Amino acid sequence: MVTLSNADSALKSLYLGVVSEQLNTEVNPLLAKIKQTSADVWGKEVRRLAQYGINGGVGAGTETGDLPAAAGNNYEQFVTTLKNLYGTIEISDKAIRASASDAGAFVNLLNAEMDGLFKAASYNFGRMLFGDGSGVLATVTSVSNGKIYVDSVKNIVEGMVIDCLLNGEATEVVGRRVLAVDRVNKTVTVTGTTVTSSIQGAKITVQGSYNQEITGLGAIFKSTGTIYGLDRATHQWLVPYMQTQVGNISETVIQTAIDYLDENAGSKVNFIVCSSGVKRAFQNYMNSYKRNVDVMDLKGGYKAISYNGIPIISDRFCPSGTMYLLNTDDFALHQLCDWKWLEGEDGKVIKQVAGKPVYTATLVKYADLICTRPCGQAMLSGITEA
Repeated sequence: MVTLSNADSALKSLYLGVVSEQLNTEVNPLLAKIKQTSADVWGKEVRRLAQYGINGGVGAGTETGDLPAAAGNNYEQFVTTLKNLYGTIEISDKAIRASASDAGAFVNLLNAEMDGLFKAASYNFGRMLFGDGSGVLATVTSVSNGKIYVDSVKNIVEGMVIDCLLNGEATEVVGRRVLAVDRVNKTVTVTGTTVTSSIQGAKITVQGSYNQEITGLGAIFKSTGTIYGLDRATHQWLVPYMQTQVGNISETVIQTAIDYLDENAGSKVNFIVCSSGVKRAFQNYMNSYKRNVDVMDLKGGYKAISYNGIPIISDRFCPSGTMYLLNTDDFALHQLCDWKWLEGEDGKVIKQVAGKPVYTATLVKYADLICTRPCGQAMLSGITEA
């Protein structure tokens, strides 16, 4: 007979390793290229020494003159707080009892819940990679007949639980679940009472996630402000190469960015990610010149087209009209530990929700993304999509 104890053991011994591997390699092809490490984690923070510039203790001189003065490497310390990443499954007591006498049915129940968790995690962690850490999904432009009109629905999907915040403060829409998304008219419908126009201008975030997400590409590719505790105005090497209003994509545009990174930062681009419209535009460009587009196999089972041996991947969360040219060797996901089940004092991972006939189990990971050499990365935006 299947029991909660059996399920608890299965989640620990059978599911954890598989799900952890999936979340690390199959969520996103970019994430699969980024190393994950527990190095440089101090308590609740990541403190990472970043080298910039070159060693200054080199020079030429006379046969009997003074040797060059020592001038070692330049270092700055990056500091960021570990972000708390969670994924929760939920099983009702009724479902457990209904399958208690059928091991196969119970396995199917657990498989379905874990599959749902993986899909939700894939969506949200893939989205965070391109975010700026704020967790903002969209901005409310207006409200009509209970429908929320937004500036973009790229990062919103049915089933999400969202908050709407005005100036960082909660509005009438908090912990509401998304029922429907109209991707043509850019509207969102949520559960609960009818939404009013009082939320116009509000920022939509995933429940409780405002300013709590990892430091994604949106935070790295900026020319002003601070990152990892350092001011870009003082440290220009924190500013990536950015070209806006590119227009038509071409090999020359891409190569110019690659050459700039090579010549000015000594950085070798090994991964290119763009929106699907940009990828199609590049394919059209290649076809117009009767050029073959090579296909590459990547880690995690992904396929990519190639530019001079560099994989080009399209990602659903990459901003429209945008292409990132990255040296993934400069990136690391620093983590306190890999994915683990949240355990109670009794060592159990499955717990009853207080006052409800429902059991939950939560996966946790404490991590943040660091790019040690922002000046070695490039972004092309304003590209005409196909």
